[in-house]
Amino acid sequence: MLGERGHEAYPVTLTGMGDRVHLASESVGMDTAVQDVLNVIKFNDLNKFVLVGHSFAGKVAAAVADRAHDKVEKVVYVDAFRPERVTTPQGGFDPSGEFGPPPKGSLGIPLTEAIIDRIGKDVQGSNRTWMMSMATPWPLKLAKDPITLSKNYDRVKEAYVFCSQSGDPVDEIIAGKWGKLEGPYKVIDSGHWPMITKPRELAEGLAALAR
Repeated sequence: MLGERGHEAYPVTLTGMGDRVHLASESVGMDTAVQDVLNVIKFNDLNKFVLVGHSFAGKVAAAVADRAHDKVEKVVYVDAFRPERVTTPQGGFDPSGEFGPPPKGSLGIPLTEAIIDRIGKDVQGSNRTWMMSMATPWPLKLAKDPITLSKNYDRVKEAYVFCSQSGDPVDEIIAGKWGKLEGPYKVIDSGHWPMITKPRELAEGLAALAR
């Protein structure tokens, strides 16, 4: 749908997830994820582009923008981790406290019906069946690893997409209770996966925020 508006999109599958799940290991964490994105930038010769991070990948996007600040025009955080403009480690946490421990022998936390019902209950019917069939575990190390930004990130422009049904206090976030917003925003009436339930509205929002 972004293509319909004249935009090129370069989706990134992080190592250890999706069709690269076979590469998951105990050593695959944020360093690898950041390099995954930097490689897409390098080998597609991208410059002055908008970088989009969804969910925990807001942390990846922030670290990439810090490293490639001369190439990234703006970062859009879609229902995502939003970095503070500090130079101390941030963003690391143990998700097992929120989602329960991973299955024995697993390196990640699987997507479950309970998780969808909590943060994305609008994913229903064939959409839910498809998403569950394609989901791979969220590697623990990606959650636990913090990122450390430099002063370079101070020059990065930000924008945000908030999802009203994902469980976050959107009104409080917009009001600045959870940290100052550094750019424009759009609110979508959806759960955590608007790319599935509201793809056209998300594409329109991204196009508008990119300007």
